[in-house]
Amino acid sequence: MIVIPAIDLLGGRCVRLQQGDYQRETVYDSDPLAVARRWAETGAGRLHLVDLDGAKEGRPVHMATVTAIARQLTIPVEIGGGIRDLATITAYLEAGVRWVILGSVAVEKPELVAEACQKFPGQIVVGIDARAGRVATRGWLEESSVDAVELGKRMGALGVQEIIYTDIARDGMLSGPNIPALEEMARQTGLSVIASGGVSSLQDLIELKKLEGIGVRGAIVGKALYDGRLDLAEALRQVEGGTPVVG
Repeated sequence: MIVIPAIDLLGGRCVRLQQGDYQRETVYDSDPLAVARRWAETGAGRLHLVDLDGAKEGRPVHMATVTAIARQLTIPVEIGGGIRDLATITAYLEAGVRWVILGSVAVEKPELVAEACQKFPGQIVVGIDARAGRVATRGWLEESSVDAVELGKRMGALGVQEIIYTDIARDGMLSGPNIPALEEMARQTGLSVIASGGVSSLQDLIELKKLEGIGVRGAIVGKALYDGRLDLAEALRQVEGGTPVVG
């Protein structure tokens, strides 16, 4: 199972939010590129970037920063937040980003997901962010009536191979991942699932690794890393067997 450090961008800085609330941010570093280098040098095999300003505004805000990270690091990066059209998807991928994460458009414009999967097979990941099993969109500012698992099934039918499943209630709260929801998502969709939200310790990652056989193939870690509760080098040794895995 791969361990993926998260870098959330807001106002040009590396931050973490609690439960996606823009009013509850903690700033960890003013130099996201330096943070990215640190995680890469520690041994991470993949980085997860989120343009929080972009998610709220519906357009890329930190493309220059994301592009700099993608071009200067030797490990692959993924980006989500504010990606709502094919031109933006193309721009990111041509700039060196390995995977583009689509969120709100999976609900609002599934035809775009299908088109992107056809044009860029294997490089389109869908982020499914849910509260109590219902999908939230627009930087988690709006809630829908769409069931998370049903959306996952629909995305698989459109050609999506991997989803990132975030339990919003646990994100940034260090309360542990939602194991039952992740297990249901993996079993019901048959897709590769990356767990996001709630990881607080090495033990959480070890528990998630038990789901690898049903398709939970990675975990995104954020606040636990930045708060020092989780040592990335140790997590890589314990969970990835000491060898960084590139997805």
